[in-house]
Amino acid sequence: MLTSATPTSSTRESISKLSPGLRFSVLIAISLLIWSNPLISTFALALRDNRYTHILLIFPVSVTLLFLDWRTYESTVEPALSAGSIVLLLSAVATVIARVQTVPLLGDQRLALNMLALVLWWIGAFMISFGTRAFRRALFPLFFLFWMVPIPEFILNPIVGLLQEGSVASARALFAIIGVPSAQDGTQMTIPGLTIEVAQECSSIRSSLMLVVTTMVLAQMLLRSVWRKALVIAVAVPLSVAKNGLRIFVLGMLSTRIDRSFLAGRLHHQGGIIYFLIALAAISFLIWIARYGDGRCRVWAETDH
Repeated sequence: MLTSATPTSSTRESISKLSPGLRFSVLIAISLLIWSNPLISTFALALRDNRYTHILLIFPVSVTLLFLDWRTYESTVEPALSAGSIVLLLSAVATVIARVQTVPLLGDQRLALNMLALVLWWIGAFMISFGTRAFRRALFPLFFLFWMVPIPEFILNPIVGLLQEGSVASARALFAIIGVPSAQDGTQMTIPGLTIEVAQECSSIRSSLMLVVTTMVLAQMLLRSVWRKALVIAVAVPLSVAKNGLRIFVLGMLSTRIDRSFLAGRLHHQGGIIYFLIALAAISFLIWIARYGDGRCRVWAETDH
């Protein structure tokens, strides 16, 4: 039943007669009928589990970026029925695997596979409706939609573990700079008068993912050079660890030098936004520097011509 939704040779001709916008709307409507439950489950997961909060931003950001160039897509329509149909077929195959359970999957893995199928369907629908030239122009907002796929636990847990240990290591580096001795044992750190353990909920996975996602959008909108975009995004990863290390360092210093109550106070439980903004300011500064480089490169290129 699922594979019949993929355009066959008998339906391609009728699909190609539709206007690009209407064609795209029909295919999107089909996707909402097939994947409405996984989509609702994903948004519900994002609302109740802070490790997936970033998902709430992905769809509106992608739609906004697509809308900004919508007229461009419609003016360069060359429907890619074959390539788009292949992507839709991949989407249908992924859906069958997720729902027929030909491969044993856990609940979070099944949800991730369903959402992967949905995003593939949207990309295939765009290719069928607007063609490969428009697809290349819309590459970022379309591929950005893959962030809507919930990261399965077997992938997410090791990432959280790395963030925990990395945060402790970066905090130790800050303590070393000011001459405070420290020792690390996995996710636990000891300084004179205090032992700190970075639990999973304190790994900053939410703010780290939000920082990477935000950096990707800012780099895409403000930079032209691909390697500069890649560099800025790459910096966001260690910076997300460093900001949590700074948070641990500040809490450790305040609790040992001023008052232990800082360990259970608002700065501990609600102060994450402060360090997120610090990291975002650092990313913004880096983008500002990269923009200057972009501008100089364009000037030199024009001078050479």
